[in-house]
Amino acid sequence: MSTTSSDGAAPTGGSSDSVRRERELALGVELNALLSASRALTERSAAAFHPGLQPAAFHLARWLYAYGPANPSTLAEAVAMDRSSTSNLIGRLKQLGFVTSEPDPADRRGVILSLTSSGVARVVEALDLRGSTFFSRTQSWSVEELEQFTALLHRFNTGNPAG
Repeated sequence: MSTTSSDGAAPTGGSSDSVRRERELALGVELNALLSASRALTERSAAAFHPGLQPAAFHLARWLYAYGPANPSTLAEAVAMDRSSTSNLIGRLKQLGFVTSEPDPADRRGVILSLTSSGVARVVEALDLRGSTFFSRTQSWSVEELEQFTALLHRFNTGNPAG
């Protein structure tokens, strides 16, 4: 079936609907591939952070790296984890010397968690692995292709139909 009419114009009626549906399904396949690759890369990055920790621990450390010190409940909420799991992972991160806790100046009953210099160094190493993997896939792209991909991905991620 042709996707253009004899004059080169886009088809009308049901044909254009089926072509659009095919393109949407193809997009779904590519998005699923991206998500799967990202999950696999997160697992590898977590193992690079520390092979003896669950990937969720890397997620906590990465959040602290990106957003800075926080109390445990804020951290748990930010990464959508229950507090008991977060507490266990924080305990392991502290045992390994990646996270430190200090009394919360605003609430002496609480603590503020921070990455140690060792924790920062490990997160940076793990993120470098992620970055080099993604950047190697776009290394041969032109600046214009990077700009177009970034703009379209931003438009998709924000749900902005106008672009």
